[in-house]
Amino acid sequence: MMKDQWIMGIETSCDETAVAIIKNGREIAANVVASQIESHKRFGGVVPEIASRHHVEQITLVLEEALEKAGITYSDLSAIAVTEGPGLVGALLIGVNAAKAVAFAHDIPLVGVHHIAGHIYANRLVEEMEFPLLSLVVSGGHTELVYMEEHGHFEVIGETRDDAAGEAYDKVARTLNLPYPGGPHIDRLAHEGNPSIQLPRAWLEEGSYDFSFSGLKSAVINAVHNAEQRGEKIVPEDLAASFQESVIDVLVTKTERAVEEYQVKQLLLAGGVAANKGLRAALEKKFGNKADIELIIPPLSLCTDNAAMIAAAGSVLFEKGQFASLDLNANPGLDITIHNDK
Repeated sequence: MMKDQWIMGIETSCDETAVAIIKNGREIAANVVASQIESHKRFGGVVPEIASRHHVEQITLVLEEALEKAGITYSDLSAIAVTEGPGLVGALLIGVNAAKAVAFAHDIPLVGVHHIAGHIYANRLVEEMEFPLLSLVVSGGHTELVYMEEHGHFEVIGETRDDAAGEAYDKVARTLNLPYPGGPHIDRLAHEGNPSIQLPRAWLEEGSYDFSFSGLKSAVINAVHNAEQRGEKIVPEDLAASFQESVIDVLVTKTERAVEEYQVKQLLLAGGVAANKGLRAALEKKFGNKADIELIIPPLSLCTDNAAMIAAAGSVLFEKGQFASLDLNANPGLDITIHNDK
C-alpha cells in the first residue's frame, strides 16, 4: 500500500496569508486564509509595507491552524511548496523564509512555485487535467492565455501589454468611488445596468492573443469627466455594464480563437477575476455545451489567492523531483516558464 502524499502550501505573494495541506495532489485537507482587505481598504489598494507586517503577525498562527485542521504533524509532510514569485517582494519573503525555516527544522523537501502556475492548478482540485489544455488567467496583476501540453510545462501564448483586467476593474471602481477591492462591486453593478455606453475593445494586430485594457480604462475615466463637464450624470450601473461587456467580449473572443487553433481538450479559468459572475456566465454560454472541450471553472474559494492551489502545483513539481535548495529567494519578476526545460 502506497504512503499518502501530504504537501503543505504557503502563499504570501500579496495581501493574503495562506497555508493549506493537500493530500495526494488533489484532496484539500486544510485551506486557511487570513485576509487583510480591511487593513488596505482605506488606502484604496494594497500597501506593501502593511501587507508584509501582517504576514509576519499571521504566518505562525496560520501554519499551526492548517496542521490542526488536517489532523497531521510536520513529520507527516512529504514536501513544503511556497510561492517564490511573482508578487510583492516583502510579502513573498515572509512566506519563503517561513517555508525554509520549517523545511530546515523538520528536514522536509522544499518546492518553489510560480504564483500563476498555482492559479492554474487550482483547477486540478476540481477536475483532473487532460492535455493539451488552455488556461485563461485573469487576476489583479495578470491576464494571460497559457497553453499546456503536459504537467508543469507552460507556454504563454498571450499576455497583457499594459493593465491587467483586474487592475482595470480596480481603477474603474475608483473612478466610480466604489470601495476596494473594486472588481466585485463593478460585477454587481454590471448586472443591474444596461451596456448602453460605447466603449472601445483593443483587438491589437491580427492573430495576436495579447490583451490591452489601458485604453478601455482611460475611455471610462474620460466618459465620466466629460459627463461632469457637461453637467450630466452617468448612471454607474450602465457604465459598469458597458465596461464589463467590453472586457468580457475581448477575453472570450480571444480565448475561443485560441481553443480552436490549439485544439485543446480542456479550457481552465484561473485567477482572482475568475470569480467574476459575468465572465463565468459568458464562458459557460460559449463553451459549456460543447462536446469536444471541457470547461473547468474553480469555486470562488479557489479563485482568489489561497495556498491550496500552491500545494496542488507543488505536488506536481515534487513528483518531477524539481526541488528548491535552502538558498531559495523571493523573485518578484519570476517567469512561469522557469521549470519548463529542466
